[in-house]
Amino acid sequence: MKARLREDLTALMRIPGLSGQEERVAAWLRARLDGLGLTHRTDRLGNLIATIPGDRSKPSVMIFTHMDQLGFIVRKVEPDGLIRVERLGGVSERAMAAQEVTLCGARGDIPGIILNKAHHATTPEEKYKVLTTPEIRIDTGHGSKAAVEAAGIRIGTPVVYAGRVIELAGDRIAGTSVDDRAGCAALLELARHRAGRVGPTLHLVWTVQEEFNLRGAVVAAQNLAPDIAIQIDLMLATDTPDMADRGEMSLGGGPGISLYSFHGRGTLNGVIPHPALVRLMEDTAAALALPLQRSAQVGVLTDLSYVQLLGDGVAAIDVGFPMRHSHSAVECCDLGDLAGLVRLLDGALDRIPPAMKLERD
Repeated sequence: MKARLREDLTALMRIPGLSGQEERVAAWLRARLDGLGLTHRTDRLGNLIATIPGDRSKPSVMIFTHMDQLGFIVRKVEPDGLIRVERLGGVSERAMAAQEVTLCGARGDIPGIILNKAHHATTPEEKYKVLTTPEIRIDTGHGSKAAVEAAGIRIGTPVVYAGRVIELAGDRIAGTSVDDRAGCAALLELARHRAGRVGPTLHLVWTVQEEFNLRGAVVAAQNLAPDIAIQIDLMLATDTPDMADRGEMSLGGGPGISLYSFHGRGTLNGVIPHPALVRLMEDTAAALALPLQRSAQVGVLTDLSYVQLLGDGVAAIDVGFPMRHSHSAVECCDLGDLAGLVRLLDGALDRIPPAMKLERD
């Protein structure tokens, strides 16, 4: 399983897919679903949905993860050909300087770099200052506005960090958009495991525009009306000195569940998971002798925050994989955690009983 996860993840990390521009990622996934013989469809917003019909006496389940990545949008091309952008999603501005980017232009992808002032000319006041996104400039080498525009770059062009994969020691992989191409790879692997199997009706959904204020999953869930919703996403690894006081989530320590999330930075939303689903994940992990890590974080928000509020309410839980360096140009995960996550979800689906009680009375 880990070999397939490695192959899929490395391919997905190299595909540009800014929020609202996920089609290339979706096309890659559709081809793999076709190979599995799974019927799929794409809704108007761009969510990719594959449904595996199942036992109607059991609650229906939607398991989803997002295809998009954060990045930038071109807002101006200067006369000298340098490009100004606005950020899309929670870009870490501390990590922007001197990074290589890809501009997804009308005539194809164009490489660029985010300028960083020469160290020899940096004043003491500038030395420790982090530039904001509106202050940076991107150089594609064209040298003039006319040349940039002739290359297909204009206002509204998507810009992402250049896709790259860094294979570290053991099962660890670093690079671009691990959030949430690792989730995409895990959900595809789960599709391989569930194809042709009997269980609850299962909706596998690769969503759009999560990084743009959590848009896509709500549309899919409104249409599918699941009884249970499970989101796959990163969980903040806390096993480095800078994160040690935030929890007990270790890279390579196995999959995790979130027991509490709350954004608290302008968006007053989060998830307190359904207790029946917490028990389901805990019991499944125990039965499979899988380690199961636990997370409780402020500052984290997922699509599930809004999906849980639909209809009469949806029983909800976030599951995921530990990840380091979130929302930077180089994120990092462990393939063993992804494989454990697939086993956890596969086993949990098998343990869902008919008429599972989801009401909190």
